Amino acid sequence: MSESAKPYFAMICLQFGYAGMNLVTKTVLDHGMSHYVLVAYRNAFATAAIAPFAILSERKVRTKMTFPIFMHIFVLALLGPVIDQNLYYIGLKLTSPTFSTAVSNIVPAVTFILATLFRMEKVEMRKVRCQVKVVGTLVTVVGSILMIFYKGPFINSFKSNLTTTSTSPLAGDYLKATGFLLVASLSWASYFVLQASTLKKYSAHLSLSTMVCFMGTLQSLALAFVMEHNPSALNIGFDMNLLASAYAGIMSSSIAYYVQGLMMQRKGPVFVTAFNPLIVVIVSIMSFFVLGQGIYLGGVIGVVVLTVGVYAVLWGKHVDDECEEIRREDNVLEAIKCCSGNNGLSIMPTIDEAGEDVETGKVTAAEKESSVVVVVFCSENVDNVSRC
Repeated sequence: MSESAKPYFAMICLQFGYAGMNLVTKTVLDHGMSHYVLVAYRNAFATAAIAPFAILSERKVRTKMTFPIFMHIFVLALLGPVIDQNLYYIGLKLTSPTFSTAVSNIVPAVTFILATLFRMEKVEMRKVRCQVKVVGTLVTVVGSILMIFYKGPFINSFKSNLTTTSTSPLAGDYLKATGFLLVASLSWASYFVLQASTLKKYSAHLSLSTMVCFMGTLQSLALAFVMEHNPSALNIGFDMNLLASAYAGIMSSSIAYYVQGLMMQRKGPVFVTAFNPLIVVIVSIMSFFVLGQGIYLGGVIGVVVLTVGVYAVLWGKHVDDECEEIRREDNVLEAIKCCSGNNGLSIMPTIDEAGEDVETGKVTAAEKESSVVVVVFCSENVDNVSRC
């Protein structure tokens, strides 16, 4: 597999993990497990899973902890493990995995807006690739709206035929769940933007993920003790509740945070969230074929529209990366030409230019200084190019 394809493959595999988490979590929530307890155990498992790798692999590259970085970690834990996960689980419990993931598809759009406002994403509307990214983001939102508000004929998974049903208005639970899911999506998008900013100051992403999960565990436990008046609610045995907590913690927190942090450093927050709409596609297919749940025609149309929108955004990001790579190569070539051009500057002075004494083989101090200045000038150009 080529190096350029690995980020796409990693993010697609990650969406399958998120899809499985939605189905398993929905099962335990329906059987009475508290979402506060689930979030606390999820982050505890995540911390235990990722901490050994962070300690062993980043002990020499871990930067010094400062108070601003600590506050970033505190806010990251609040946005991700506490606010996003708890509100998302409330919406998931009130509705279904397909509905919850469909509403959450606004995350790429919100992330794109926030990244643009904070100048993490360049938007040049005169260029086709930027227009495609904007249109693709809007198309994913339209696909989500279709899945939420339009039902149409019902497709039975076992009979494989269409039966007409009337479109009923949204129930109170669906409206309430939509509000929770929208706030959760805003919190999740803010998490990605803040994570991208934090990684620029604290580049050890494994250690960062570990500390976010650990801080999220402490915050979630405090919230669980406040919200759950019965302390016995924190007790879980070797059952489905433990399996769901471990799966969500290891797959959807520790591994997910690591992969997302890695891709965040390479591609940025918009690239990471562009794959989120694939979750609803995977969840819909798994629910239809594996669980035997039917699906409305509006859901099928919404899935197709979502796929088109995701492809458009990824195409725009791919062209962005190609243009950035070409620009860097051109700048490097220009720096090399600048250093080696015949413009009165020379990296290696000749004997005549440097005024070398033939008998002693020494160069005067003034000539040495001029030679060093040229070398430093050229190296600074190359450094500037590498930072573009």
